[in-house]
Amino acid sequence: MRYIYLLVVLFFVSFNLRPSITSIGPLLDIVQRDLGMSGVEASLLTTLPVFCMGLFSFFAVVLNHRLGIERSLFIALIFIMMATFFRIFAYDRYFLLATALLAGVGIGISGPILSGFIKKYFADKPGVTGIYSVSMVIGASLACSLSIPLYNMWGSSWKKTLSFWGITALIACLLLLPLLKNVNTKVPTLSKSKAPIKNLRVWIITLFFGCMSSVFYSITAWLSPAAQQMGMNHYESGLVLTLFTVIQIPVSFLIPVVVSKYQHRRNWLLICGMFELLGIGLLIANASPWLAAPFLGIGAGGLFPLALLLPIQETADPEQATSWSAMIQFGGFILGSLGPVFMGYAVDTFDDFIPAFLGLMFIVFLMMITIVMIGDKKEAKIE
Repeated sequence: MRYIYLLVVLFFVSFNLRPSITSIGPLLDIVQRDLGMSGVEASLLTTLPVFCMGLFSFFAVVLNHRLGIERSLFIALIFIMMATFFRIFAYDRYFLLATALLAGVGIGISGPILSGFIKKYFADKPGVTGIYSVSMVIGASLACSLSIPLYNMWGSSWKKTLSFWGITALIACLLLLPLLKNVNTKVPTLSKSKAPIKNLRVWIITLFFGCMSSVFYSITAWLSPAAQQMGMNHYESGLVLTLFTVIQIPVSFLIPVVVSKYQHRRNWLLICGMFELLGIGLLIANASPWLAAPFLGIGAGGLFPLALLLPIQETADPEQATSWSAMIQFGGFILGSLGPVFMGYAVDTFDDFIPAFLGLMFIVFLMMITIVMIGDKKEAKIE
């Protein structure tokens, strides 16, 4: 019974790591008009949380050292819950941007801590990590698909729609409460493993992670507005974003399994990059977003889990894996946060999505160069 309870906790905590970001996409142009936001300002609603996911990856380690896994997760979920609930009072752009920042702090803390949660409670069942990734995708896809129906149900109120996801964060907080009662106050000492800042290979992987994140969050933020510019209504464009998100569920399971069985991770990473190039190319050619979204989803769904595996495959022990992961996610997510801003700036400047998509193609090409440099196996001595 306790095992099932812990699985439910893991599912609901993971579920809440994306709705505060993805629920905005289908409503982005409405929010822009209502608050008078430019494309760059609107892009910050995605950029700020992603930036915090990188910035607070190191802070999460410190918080875990002082408070433990359970209390750290509870605090992070409180941040997410407050950020989403408070959006019902977002009558100006600055307040809404502040909620994005607060949500990003919570997400940034939760991500690394959840890895420790899985290792603590499911050490002998590594397959449980699949629940972590799938529940994130489910949360993201539901937030996309329900945004327009909730908006219509609540009398065209985007504030109520965005604040709705505070309910799921509240459920996660309540589920965590029993775990706070008997937490061991003796927390293990911090790892003495240093960040591998002198290792060229880790910098290459960080650049790869940054390019991958930049493309993913740019598409997450701007695919719906781009589809609307191509003639779709809000409901249809929201479903296109949902398709992009949902298709990642099976792909994120299958690609790591295939790579584990047949090896040649470089080839599979390149194939996923090619899918992203094809999807972006279809949008540039003014093809239907319904056709482009599956290619984009397959590419993103394969790249992300493989990117998370790289530090584990490249290092010799858990301490090194932790230091590599912290550095890669810190730099990678900060680089990734620049993608949506670039998209917003390009759309503001050219009043068209084509230059922005051309820029994304360049980032994918750069990512594929880093993939070739990374190769199939460790080629540099770990420092």
